[in-house]
This record gives sequence, structure tokens and C-alpha cells, in this order.
Amino acid sequence: MRKSRSMKRKRKQYSGAFKARVGLEAMTGVKTVAQLAREYQVHPMLVSQWKTTIRDRLPELFERGKPVSDDHERKLAALHEKIGELTVSLDWLKKKCRQLGLSMHDES
Repeated sequence: MRKSRSMKRKRKQYSGAFKARVGLEAMTGVKTVAQLAREYQVHPMLVSQWKTTIRDRLPELFERGKPVSDDHERKLAALHEKIGELTVSLDWLKKKCRQLGLSMHDES
């Protein structure tokens, strides 16, 4: 008999701290991947993946002056543009309020 979609179990999600702890233990080599998987009740493939991720990305922690990505630069430029638009809009609204004699509570 097939299980309905509503009866399926949710996939377990692990925190970054948990993955780091298990992955680092796997990196030390004191216990085997199978032993760690059994101890932490996770699949051995996950332990291996976390270990590989740590091994591959650890050098990034020690990089100096890492260049800023183009994506980051684009986001920053878009945010500066939005700030400019909002500043112009605010100035226009303040001017119109003064012209109409309306009070502004927090005029800067």
C-alpha cells in the first residue's frame, strides 16, 4: 500500500553548528565515518559530505583581501540608487507639507 503525500515524513534538517561539529570530528580521523554516523544518528554519506565541505572551504577563512564579487557590487549599487530615490521623495514630501501648512512631527 502506498503512503499518501500527506503521510510522508519531513526531511530532517541539521544546523550549521551541528554539521561543523560532526564534520570536524570526521576531519580529525579519531573515529571512522561509520562510527560518527552511528553516534550522531545520521547517514554516513552526510558525514562524508560535511567533511568534504569543510576540507574544501576551510582555506577561504584564511584568505586576505578577497575581492568583492560583481554580484555584491551590483546589489550595493542598487541599494545606493534606492537610497537616493527615497531621499528625493522625502525632500519633495517635506516641501509639499510646508507649502500646504501641514505639520511634520520629525522634521530633520
